[in-house]
Amino acid sequence: MSKQINKNVDMKTVESFGDEWSRFDQSKLPESEAKERFNEYFSIFPWHKLPAEAIGFDMGCGTGRWAKLMLLRVGHLHCIDPSSALDVAKINLATANNVSFHRATVDDNILPSNSQDFGYSLGVLHHVPNTDSAIRRCVDMLKPEAPFLVYLYYAFDNRSQMFKFAWRCSDFLRRRICKLPAVFKYLVTDALATIVYFPAARLSKLLEHMGFNVESIPLSYYRKYSFYTMRTDSRDRFGTPLERRFTRVEIVELLERGGLERIMISNRAPYWCAVGYKMKK
Repeated sequence: MSKQINKNVDMKTVESFGDEWSRFDQSKLPESEAKERFNEYFSIFPWHKLPAEAIGFDMGCGTGRWAKLMLLRVGHLHCIDPSSALDVAKINLATANNVSFHRATVDDNILPSNSQDFGYSLGVLHHVPNTDSAIRRCVDMLKPEAPFLVYLYYAFDNRSQMFKFAWRCSDFLRRRICKLPAVFKYLVTDALATIVYFPAARLSKLLEHMGFNVESIPLSYYRKYSFYTMRTDSRDRFGTPLERRFTRVEIVELLERGGLERIMISNRAPYWCAVGYKMKK
């Protein structure tokens, strides 16, 4: 454990994710839903810029749910994760022959500098103590002009004050729920998925069918998704000890400091997904 002290990693968060993904291994996620969510995250990814048989990395791969679909489009993918979720990813991707697995943190320099044709990290780098440093590490592994896609929790900078108040209430709960023993954590987050996520999502779906714009309703994002996803994301949202949030402007600044240029941020949920290209030396 002493070797981890100076690394850009929060071990309680790593252990929390290992536990989460061992329970929610995504085996029950409908294939059509997995593809739809993948397309949401990768809506701004420059597929046309990748060379034939491109080689890249998935930083914080978790169960390999995004890697499973990425492997169909590229030559080779390095799946990197510091938690026991990597063991789940190995099972989920067992039939793939174009993947490598690395049990490592973002600070471990697991891949050589200037060696990767692309990289991505979805929902991970807001869970480390120093997001600035983590982005620089990821960018270092890219070849000049290679794209890097990142999804970071947004700071509700495109939302109303009422929406922000709802988040502050939820964050008050998160700070307490994340400290519970694992079994109670799951009971509570499943209860939240049942009595908060599901009703809000289904109400939003009903209102949308009636012709109303439901984008401003908290949790309306889940109106088209399964209860399994709601349970997964409830555990992810309320069970994780460390999270940081960024405005759109802050993300642009983060990526620029990390060595990226030509930055683009998606205007659609989930917020915020951003892509940039490594600067030429």
